[in-house]
Amino acid sequence: MAGLQLVWPSREYLPGFIDALEHGWSPDNVRGAAVIPGFLERIAQDPDGFLSTLMLRDPQGVTIALPDGTEVPRLPGYNRWLWDGEFCGSIGFRWQPGSNELPPYVMGHIGYSVVPWKQRRGYATEALRQLLPDCAHEGLRYVYLTTEAHNVASQKTILKNGGVFLGTFDKTPHHGGGKGLRYRIDLAPSLTRRL
Repeated sequence: MAGLQLVWPSREYLPGFIDALEHGWSPDNVRGAAVIPGFLERIAQDPDGFLSTLMLRDPQGVTIALPDGTEVPRLPGYNRWLWDGEFCGSIGFRWQPGSNELPPYVMGHIGYSVVPWKQRRGYATEALRQLLPDCAHEGLRYVYLTTEAHNVASQKTILKNGGVFLGTFDKTPHHGGGKGLRYRIDLAPSLTRRL
């Protein structure tokens, strides 16, 4: 996809992120629009602090609260923003150091969301393609991705990037319950560092 880039969240791109939130887009595929007011408030209070939360490669001692209030360790990870001259969405990557596997409270290594007015242009497919070498650089041999059974666009995005369907699974209540679909993408061995 010519023209689409993954950029690091920064003050330069923050106005586009804010505009997308104000128009009802959410980067959170589980909690959806419920996160928007909190994001806007945090940005208004401390924009640089908010941006720093999107890039935590070493979150030692940092926890996150699950919807049921349970505190769990935050995994290393970061978000990149999709940019084509305008803000287009986000893609996030998280991993568990020393392992290809994830703790039970994390459904997949990668999550993405394209703003509605930029969908159906192949942006999610291209963003995932651009991110996969970074995953390999962290030493992963493969990544897991999950999606909803009704989200055919996301399924196609994963398949176009070499995803293999592993089966259905029962989502935990804090992930909304119901059935999910699990995929695996094997990463190029030449790009992978040893764990």
